[in-house]
Amino acid sequence: MSWSVMSAEAVTPQRWKNNGGWTRELLAWPHSNDWALRISVADIEADGPFSAFEGVQRWFGVLSGHGVRLWDYELCVGDDLLSFDGALAPDCELIKGPTRDFNVMHQRARGQLRVFRAEQAWVAEGQLVALFSVGGGVLNHGGRETPLAPLSLAWCETPAAQPLSFKGAGGDAWWMVWSESA
Repeated sequence: MSWSVMSAEAVTPQRWKNNGGWTRELLAWPHSNDWALRISVADIEADGPFSAFEGVQRWFGVLSGHGVRLWDYELCVGDDLLSFDGALAPDCELIKGPTRDFNVMHQRARGQLRVFRAEQAWVAEGQLVALFSVGGGVLNHGGRETPLAPLSLAWCETPAAQPLSFKGAGGDAWWMVWSESA
């Protein structure tokens, strides 16, 4: 029941096929070539369409920059994550320049995913629990502390059903809880 931690700054960015930005993949679980859950940070440099992912639910949020427009939504730093069907592949328009963004993708046929802000303590559940923090901080699980640098993801497979909390150093943070489909 140990926690793994990955900082976006420690990941080599991968160029997009359309040359509109870069992705830093923090987690592709359970396998990079056959994932049920994928969590990444992206740097968007140019307007353009998202890639289409059939059967995938996506969550998207702006971490830095002036924001983006997807459909009729303007998303800026501090806004709630936008969840949408990954097959829709919306056009993305930058608002006043490049942005850094948070992305969660989940294969709906392989399980269930809950994504929520890390604002209060709760008891760990699910097959995989993950926490992404913009500003870093300290994750506490059953009295054991795990420090997180800014733009870091921590995850634990089959966590013990003990209290979980996060004390952030600033910026947004989100929990992600994945469980197999019934």
